[in-house]
Amino acid sequence: MNKLDGKSLDIISQNVEKLKDLFPEVFSEDKINFEKLKEELGSFTDKENERYNFTWNGKQEAKRIAQTPSTGTLRPCKEDSKNWDTTQNLYIEGDNLEVLKLLQKSYHKKVKMIYIDPPYNTGKDFVYKDNFRDNIKNYMEQTGQIDSDGNRLSTNSDTNGRYHSDWLSMMYPRLKLARNLLKDNGVIFISIDEVEYSKLRSLCDEIFGETNHIADLVWQNKKGGGNDSKHIAVEHEYVLIYAKYEVKLHSFFEPYKPEYLKRYKEEDNTGLFFWDTFKRKSGKQYYSIECPDGTILENDELGNPISWLRSEDRFLEDKKIGDVRFFKTKDSWNIHFKQRLPEGKKPRSIFLEESILNSQGTTSDGSSELLNLFKKNIFQNPKPSSLIKHFMTFIVNKDELILDFFSGSGTTAHSVMNLNLDDNSNRKYICVQLPENLDDSLIKAIGPTKATIQSAIEFLEESQKPHFITEIGKERIRRAGDKIKEDNPDKDLSSLDIGFKVYKLDSSNIKEWDSDFDNLETSLLDAVDNIKSDRTSQDLLYEILLKYGLDLTLPIEEKTIEGKTVYNIGFGALVVCLDDNITIEVVEAIAEFIKEQVVYDEEKKKRHARVVFKDKSFADTNVKTNAIQVLKQFDIDEVVSI
Repeated sequence: MNKLDGKSLDIISQNVEKLKDLFPEVFSEDKINFEKLKEELGSFTDKENERYNFTWNGKQEAKRIAQTPSTGTLRPCKEDSKNWDTTQNLYIEGDNLEVLKLLQKSYHKKVKMIYIDPPYNTGKDFVYKDNFRDNIKNYMEQTGQIDSDGNRLSTNSDTNGRYHSDWLSMMYPRLKLARNLLKDNGVIFISIDEVEYSKLRSLCDEIFGETNHIADLVWQNKKGGGNDSKHIAVEHEYVLIYAKYEVKLHSFFEPYKPEYLKRYKEEDNTGLFFWDTFKRKSGKQYYSIECPDGTILENDELGNPISWLRSEDRFLEDKKIGDVRFFKTKDSWNIHFKQRLPEGKKPRSIFLEESILNSQGTTSDGSSELLNLFKKNIFQNPKPSSLIKHFMTFIVNKDELILDFFSGSGTTAHSVMNLNLDDNSNRKYICVQLPENLDDSLIKAIGPTKATIQSAIEFLEESQKPHFITEIGKERIRRAGDKIKEDNPDKDLSSLDIGFKVYKLDSSNIKEWDSDFDNLETSLLDAVDNIKSDRTSQDLLYEILLKYGLDLTLPIEEKTIEGKTVYNIGFGALVVCLDDNITIEVVEAIAEFIKEQVVYDEEKKKRHARVVFKDKSFADTNVKTNAIQVLKQFDIDEVVSI
């Protein structure tokens, strides 16, 4: 009986397989012959010693950590969740590096849009200090805000000789892994200020490719004040936009303002339009037009050549299909054409006065949102939900997935709910946040930030919740969803998803083999009973889903078969039984159940069925051996133990 693979997706092996598909001739005894590969690439290889290169101290380690599989898991936390049984949204607590690794199988190419607001490396913010040896251990240390020597983690001060390198090493593996989760027509939006803007551009050019850079938006994040600035009152930030594959990207459009749409009052079979004047005072489209009575329009009343809005070929085509009209004036003729409503409005790179974000698009507005929900100032400089909602309107269709792995106060989740309210849709989100300890953050904070953190701690104290930033994020999403329903009593919001499933990063539920020769008997017993004693069947079940690459929001049917609890995922595609003392009668009953659940695909071929048991579940070794044969008789050829 095969063992379930306990690691996340092996990215190196996956890349090697892709290379093998493209260039099978460069492989010999399953190894790459790089000389042959160079020959295949021909003129695309660079033989010069000097070439453009973007590097920093620690880059190779950053690459290695991106490629190292995780052995961790995500444990379900139903008590912190909202609408667990029905929601399609996820809130994950943990180091986003490990979480991104664990999502590689389940959410590979499933995310339409990523928005992140990472640490800006201002010298005051916390930069994740990744441990390249044991990342789960590293996460446990980070949640306690201490390093492996028991020292408190500090901010990435600009006096540090590797100030920029540390930040780049933190960002590289996360962006590398995030790219794998994007759909081929997906997009990432990254907020940043001028401290690391240029470095982030170079980093993204390397990870996503220069040709996939879409634009850098300029967002006015504050208004007024700034007289205490050293030289210039900086009141803007940047938002970098990269596509996974620009050639597969759909057009970007943003919603029109209602006042803009008012002029499009007429409609035909093609769509909305209004009649617009074809003549322009200046331009470069000069040609003569013959009117219905033979009059030639070529010069205006002053004798100057008339400039027309469109080319002559376009005019003749519009005239042919009835999109042009002539009407007699007192002394001459006038020409109108159908100005049709465009497919959408192209977003602008600078958010100025005409922007949809003008009245609600600063960090001050983001703070006001939270103040409205909590009645306390509990988060420093959050992004306004209208900003992220605005980005989503460019590209995210009504049932697609958005990821934010630096989710902070939960603005992205709030934005998704607001946009779903606007157009009655079902976009979904995954939010990931490290449970930073606010008590430790308070020690390092100064000025207004210190007061804000203190206020957040007081709120959590009153609510009897742990002093973690993730508690603020979860409560913000709960309150925002409830307020949306409260503020819209006349709307049918029964289908609006305001819930979320909470998962928490942890080490695997399965014990590692530890050959402790001084306590060999204990080690052998642990190897037999290999599930950790403090873990539940639910913990184990969701680790199985992760390792199989299944969506963590899939509905799971819980059945009792022959007195044993059986989990049915995907109508018999995966059946899991984690109870003990499994007899052959139980195995036969499970096989019969799966037979009843058989689902056929569009080509009428039976879908693959898989069964998972605990390794020590079987009553004896004979049952284990016979179980495989019994299940094979029912065409179930994948039987796995953990």
